[in-house]
Amino acid sequence: MKTFDRLLVTVGTPRAQRLFGGAALVTLGGTAVMALAVVPPDAEQGDVQRLMYVHVPAAWLAFLSFGVVFAASIAYLRTGQIRWDRMAVASAEIGVLFCSLTLFLGSLWGRPVWGTWWTWDPRLTTTVVLLLIYLGYLSVRRVADSPSRRAHWSAVIGVIGFLDVPIVHMSVVWWRSLHQEATVVRPGAPTMDPSMLATLLLGAVAFSVVYGYLMAVRMRVGRLEDSAAGSLMRRPTPRAGLVAAAPRVDGGEGRG
Repeated sequence: MKTFDRLLVTVGTPRAQRLFGGAALVTLGGTAVMALAVVPPDAEQGDVQRLMYVHVPAAWLAFLSFGVVFAASIAYLRTGQIRWDRMAVASAEIGVLFCSLTLFLGSLWGRPVWGTWWTWDPRLTTTVVLLLIYLGYLSVRRVADSPSRRAHWSAVIGVIGFLDVPIVHMSVVWWRSLHQEATVVRPGAPTMDPSMLATLLLGAVAFSVVYGYLMAVRMRVGRLEDSAAGSLMRRPTPRAGLVAAAPRVDGGEGRG
Protein backbone atom coordinates (compact mmCIF):
# COMPACT_ATOMS: atom_id res chain seq x y z
CA MET A 1 0.00 0.00 0.00
CA LYS A 2 2.91 2.34 0.66
CA THR A 3 4.07 1.77 -2.92
CA PHE A 4 0.60 2.71 -4.14
CA ASP A 5 0.64 5.87 -2.02
CA ARG A 6 4.02 6.87 -3.43
CA LEU A 7 2.70 6.26 -6.94
CA LEU A 8 -0.27 8.56 -6.31
CA VAL A 9 2.02 11.29 -5.00
CA THR A 10 4.38 10.90 -7.99
CA VAL A 11 1.55 11.03 -10.51
CA GLY A 12 0.24 14.19 -8.85
CA THR A 13 3.49 16.15 -9.23
CA PRO A 14 3.61 19.05 -11.73
CA ARG A 15 6.31 17.23 -13.74
CA ALA A 16 4.14 14.13 -14.12
CA GLN A 17 1.21 16.30 -15.14
CA ARG A 18 3.32 17.96 -17.84
CA LEU A 19 4.34 14.55 -19.15
CA PHE A 20 0.72 13.38 -19.22
CA GLY A 21 -0.32 16.59 -20.95
CA GLY A 22 2.38 16.27 -23.61
CA ALA A 23 1.54 12.63 -24.25
CA ALA A 24 -2.16 13.52 -24.51
CA LEU A 25 -1.47 16.16 -27.15
CA VAL A 26 0.73 13.79 -29.18
CA THR A 27 -1.71 10.87 -29.11
CA LEU A 28 -4.76 13.06 -29.79
CA GLY A 29 -2.93 14.66 -32.72
CA GLY A 30 -1.98 11.23 -34.07
CA THR A 31 -5.57 10.07 -33.79
CA ALA A 32 -6.81 13.15 -35.66
CA VAL A 33 -4.32 12.62 -38.49
CA MET A 34 -5.18 8.93 -38.80
CA ALA A 35 -8.93 9.49 -38.64
CA LEU A 36 -9.07 12.41 -41.08
CA ALA A 37 -6.25 11.72 -43.55
CA VAL A 38 -5.22 8.06 -43.47
CA VAL A 39 -8.26 5.85 -42.89
CA PRO A 40 -10.66 5.71 -45.85
CA PRO A 41 -14.33 6.66 -45.43
CA ASP A 42 -16.83 3.96 -44.55
CA ALA A 43 -18.39 2.19 -47.54
CA GLU A 44 -21.95 2.83 -46.31
CA GLN A 45 -21.83 5.87 -44.01
CA GLY A 46 -19.10 7.86 -45.69
CA ASP A 47 -17.10 10.49 -43.81
CA VAL A 48 -19.57 10.82 -40.93
CA GLN A 49 -18.34 7.43 -39.71
CA ARG A 50 -15.08 9.14 -38.70
CA LEU A 51 -16.87 10.26 -35.53
CA MET A 52 -16.43 6.69 -34.37
CA TYR A 53 -12.77 7.37 -33.56
CA VAL A 54 -13.76 9.77 -30.77
CA HIS A 55 -17.27 8.57 -29.90
CA VAL A 56 -16.31 4.99 -29.07
CA PRO A 57 -13.15 5.84 -27.06
CA ALA A 58 -15.18 8.38 -25.07
CA ALA A 59 -17.69 5.63 -24.23
CA TRP A 60 -14.93 3.20 -23.27
CA LEU A 61 -13.28 5.77 -20.99
CA ALA A 62 -16.62 6.56 -19.36
CA PHE A 63 -16.88 2.85 -18.51
CA LEU A 64 -13.28 2.84 -17.25
CA SER A 65 -13.89 5.94 -15.12
CA PHE A 66 -16.95 4.43 -13.48
CA GLY A 67 -15.05 1.17 -13.00
CA VAL A 68 -12.42 3.08 -11.01
CA VAL A 69 -15.25 4.65 -8.96
CA PHE A 70 -16.58 1.15 -8.29
CA ALA A 71 -13.19 -0.22 -7.18
CA ALA A 72 -12.28 2.83 -5.09
CA SER A 73 -15.72 2.84 -3.43
CA ILE A 74 -15.32 -0.79 -2.37
CA ALA A 75 -11.85 0.03 -1.03
CA TYR A 76 -13.25 2.95 0.97
CA LEU A 77 -16.06 0.86 2.47
CA ARG A 78 -13.51 -1.77 3.50
CA THR A 79 -10.82 0.55 4.88
CA GLY A 80 -12.43 3.94 5.56
CA GLN A 81 -9.32 5.65 4.18
CA ILE A 82 -10.04 9.04 2.64
CA ARG A 83 -7.66 8.59 -0.30
CA TRP A 84 -10.08 6.08 -1.83
CA ASP A 85 -12.94 8.54 -1.57
CA ARG A 86 -10.74 11.19 -3.17
CA MET A 87 -9.93 8.84 -6.05
CA ALA A 88 -13.57 7.85 -6.50
CA VAL A 89 -14.90 11.39 -6.76
CA ALA A 90 -12.11 12.42 -9.14
CA SER A 91 -12.89 9.52 -11.47
CA ALA A 92 -16.64 10.15 -11.19
CA GLU A 93 -16.23 13.73 -12.35
CA ILE A 94 -14.13 12.63 -15.33
CA GLY A 95 -16.59 9.82 -16.09
CA VAL A 96 -19.48 12.29 -16.22
CA LEU A 97 -17.44 14.37 -18.67
CA PHE A 98 -16.74 11.38 -20.94
CA CYS A 99 -20.32 10.10 -20.69
CA SER A 100 -21.70 13.52 -21.69
CA LEU A 101 -19.23 13.65 -24.58
CA THR A 102 -20.37 10.18 -25.67
CA LEU A 103 -24.01 11.26 -25.85
CA PHE A 104 -23.16 14.51 -27.64
CA LEU A 105 -21.01 12.80 -30.29
CA GLY A 106 -23.60 10.05 -30.65
CA SER A 107 -26.25 12.67 -31.44
CA LEU A 108 -24.01 14.21 -34.10
CA TRP A 109 -23.50 10.77 -35.61
CA GLY A 110 -27.13 9.72 -35.32
CA ARG A 111 -28.59 12.76 -37.12
CA PRO A 112 -27.29 11.88 -40.64
CA VAL A 113 -27.43 8.09 -40.14
CA TRP A 114 -30.76 7.66 -38.30
CA GLY A 115 -32.40 10.88 -39.41
CA THR A 116 -32.87 12.19 -35.85
CA TRP A 117 -30.78 13.72 -33.08
CA TRP A 118 -32.33 11.49 -30.43
CA THR A 119 -34.41 8.35 -30.13
CA TRP A 120 -35.26 6.21 -27.10
CA ASP A 121 -32.99 3.43 -28.24
CA PRO A 122 -31.99 0.92 -25.51
CA ARG A 123 -28.30 1.90 -25.74
CA LEU A 124 -29.07 5.62 -25.56
CA THR A 125 -31.61 5.22 -22.77
CA THR A 126 -29.35 3.10 -20.55
CA THR A 127 -26.48 5.53 -21.17
CA VAL A 128 -28.62 8.46 -20.06
CA VAL A 129 -29.54 6.50 -16.94
CA LEU A 130 -25.82 5.92 -16.32
CA LEU A 131 -25.13 9.65 -16.62
CA LEU A 132 -27.98 10.48 -14.22
CA ILE A 133 -26.69 7.96 -11.66
CA TYR A 134 -23.29 9.62 -11.47
CA LEU A 135 -24.73 13.12 -11.55
CA GLY A 136 -26.70 11.94 -8.51
CA TYR A 137 -23.44 10.62 -7.03
CA LEU A 138 -21.89 14.08 -7.30
CA SER A 139 -25.06 15.75 -5.99
CA VAL A 140 -25.13 13.56 -2.87
CA ARG A 141 -21.66 14.79 -2.00
CA ARG A 142 -23.04 18.32 -1.73
CA VAL A 143 -25.91 17.52 0.63
CA ALA A 144 -24.21 15.25 3.19
CA ASP A 145 -23.60 17.07 6.47
CA SER A 146 -20.26 15.49 7.38
CA PRO A 147 -17.21 14.28 5.43
CA SER A 148 -17.54 10.68 6.67
CA ARG A 149 -21.24 10.47 5.85
CA ARG A 150 -20.60 12.06 2.45
CA ALA A 151 -17.90 9.53 1.63
CA HIS A 152 -19.99 6.58 2.84
CA TRP A 153 -23.13 7.55 0.93
CA SER A 154 -21.08 8.23 -2.20
CA ALA A 155 -19.31 4.88 -1.95
CA VAL A 156 -22.60 3.00 -1.76
CA ILE A 157 -23.89 4.78 -4.87
CA GLY A 158 -20.55 4.19 -6.60
CA VAL A 159 -20.87 0.44 -6.06
CA ILE A 160 -24.56 0.09 -6.98
CA GLY A 161 -24.41 2.53 -9.89
CA PHE A 162 -21.75 0.52 -11.70
CA LEU A 163 -24.32 -2.22 -12.29
CA ASP A 164 -25.63 -0.14 -15.19
CA VAL A 165 -22.32 -0.34 -17.09
CA PRO A 166 -22.72 -4.00 -18.23
CA ILE A 167 -26.38 -3.25 -18.97
CA VAL A 168 -25.32 -0.44 -21.33
CA HIS A 169 -22.79 -2.71 -23.03
CA MET A 170 -25.21 -5.63 -23.44
CA SER A 171 -28.26 -3.55 -24.36
CA VAL A 172 -27.71 -4.07 -28.09
CA VAL A 173 -27.77 -7.83 -27.51
CA TRP A 174 -30.66 -8.07 -25.04
CA TRP A 175 -33.04 -5.67 -26.84
CA ARG A 176 -33.75 -4.57 -30.40
CA SER A 177 -31.52 -1.56 -31.02
CA LEU A 178 -30.53 0.82 -33.79
CA HIS A 179 -26.94 0.42 -32.65
CA GLN A 180 -24.86 -2.28 -34.24
CA GLU A 181 -23.50 -5.00 -31.98
CA ALA A 182 -19.96 -4.77 -30.64
CA THR A 183 -17.23 -5.15 -33.23
CA VAL A 184 -14.16 -4.98 -30.96
CA VAL A 185 -15.09 -5.98 -27.39
CA ARG A 186 -16.79 -9.22 -28.39
CA PRO A 187 -16.14 -12.97 -28.51
CA GLY A 188 -13.81 -13.78 -31.37
CA ALA A 189 -11.74 -11.48 -33.56
CA PRO A 190 -12.82 -7.84 -34.20
CA THR A 191 -14.93 -7.46 -37.34
CA MET A 192 -13.30 -4.27 -38.60
CA ASP A 193 -10.81 -3.18 -41.24
CA PRO A 194 -7.27 -3.28 -39.76
CA SER A 195 -6.55 0.41 -40.45
CA MET A 196 -9.85 1.43 -38.85
CA LEU A 197 -9.16 -0.81 -35.86
CA ALA A 198 -5.66 0.65 -35.44
CA THR A 199 -7.05 4.20 -35.50
CA LEU A 200 -9.79 3.30 -33.04
CA LEU A 201 -7.29 1.74 -30.63
CA LEU A 202 -5.02 4.80 -30.97
CA GLY A 203 -8.02 6.93 -30.07
CA ALA A 204 -8.60 4.76 -27.01
CA VAL A 205 -4.96 5.21 -25.98
CA ALA A 206 -5.24 8.97 -26.48
CA PHE A 207 -8.36 9.22 -24.34
CA SER A 208 -6.75 6.99 -21.70
CA VAL A 209 -3.80 9.39 -21.48
CA VAL A 210 -6.25 12.30 -21.20
CA TYR A 211 -7.95 10.41 -18.36
CA GLY A 212 -4.60 9.93 -16.64
CA TYR A 213 -3.81 13.63 -16.97
CA LEU A 214 -7.19 14.73 -15.61
CA MET A 215 -6.93 12.24 -12.74
CA ALA A 216 -3.47 13.51 -11.81
CA VAL A 217 -4.69 17.11 -11.75
CA ARG A 218 -7.91 16.32 -9.88
CA MET A 219 -6.18 14.15 -7.27
CA ARG A 220 -3.69 16.93 -6.58
CA VAL A 221 -6.54 19.43 -6.21
CA GLY A 222 -8.32 16.98 -3.90
CA ARG A 223 -5.29 16.73 -1.62
CA LEU A 224 -5.06 20.52 -1.47
CA GLU A 225 -8.78 20.76 -0.66
CA ASP A 226 -8.45 18.21 2.14
CA SER A 227 -5.39 19.99 3.52
CA ALA A 228 -7.18 23.35 3.46
CA ALA A 229 -10.27 21.86 5.12
CA GLY A 230 -8.12 20.27 7.83
CA SER A 231 -6.35 23.57 8.52
CA LEU A 232 -9.69 25.35 8.77
CA MET A 233 -11.02 22.77 11.23
CA ARG A 234 -7.94 23.14 13.44
CA ARG A 235 -8.12 26.94 13.47
CA PRO A 236 -9.70 28.30 16.70
CA THR A 237 -12.91 30.26 16.34
CA PRO A 238 -12.84 34.02 17.14
CA ARG A 239 -14.93 33.43 20.29
CA ALA A 240 -12.53 30.74 21.46
CA GLY A 241 -9.67 33.18 20.92
CA LEU A 242 -11.38 35.86 22.98
CA VAL A 243 -12.05 33.42 25.80
CA ALA A 244 -8.43 32.31 25.80
CA ALA A 245 -7.22 35.94 25.90
CA ALA A 246 -9.56 37.03 28.70
CA PRO A 247 -7.89 37.64 32.13
CA ARG A 248 -8.28 34.86 34.61
CA VAL A 249 -10.36 35.68 37.69
CA ASP A 250 -8.92 34.34 40.92
CA GLY A 251 -11.70 33.35 43.28
CA GLY A 252 -9.41 33.89 46.25
CA GLU A 253 -8.48 37.50 45.42
CA GLY A 254 -8.74 39.92 48.37
CA ARG A 255 -8.03 37.43 51.14
CA GLY A 256 -5.67 38.76 53.73
